[in-house]
Amino acid sequence: MYPSEIVLPMKAELTDGGFDEMVSAAEVDDTLQKEGTTLVVINSVCGCAAGSCRPGVLMAVNNATKRPDRLTTSFAGFDIEAVNQVRAHLLPYPPSSPAIALFKDGQLVSIVERHQIEGRPAQVIAQHLISVFDEFCN
Repeated sequence: MYPSEIVLPMKAELTDGGFDEMVSAAEVDDTLQKEGTTLVVINSVCGCAAGSCRPGVLMAVNNATKRPDRLTTSFAGFDIEAVNQVRAHLLPYPPSSPAIALFKDGQLVSIVERHQIEGRPAQVIAQHLISVFDEFCN
């Protein structure tokens, strides 16, 4: 588990941007079973989370004409119970952090894994997410 002094500022990047934290398995299950669309960001301490994932996600939700009904996040290596439960909902995809997933009516409809985030600029992540939102969000 990472120390809170390191994690809390990284969590705040998303929560200050309107994301709700999921820290327990029950919160994950309750959130993902709701009707509509839910964006889930598995946040991480790595450089690609800081340089591409978090900025790209924030660009997307702030610039999209359509956006998910709910914005949520859990932090790998910190919100362990919640992240494990999110990953159970992401099967058969292997664990990935960071990762960005969109659920619609409780079903996974899109996932961006770490290997799709690493080495890509935040703007590319944002454009991809905006296209996913256009397809699946109202």
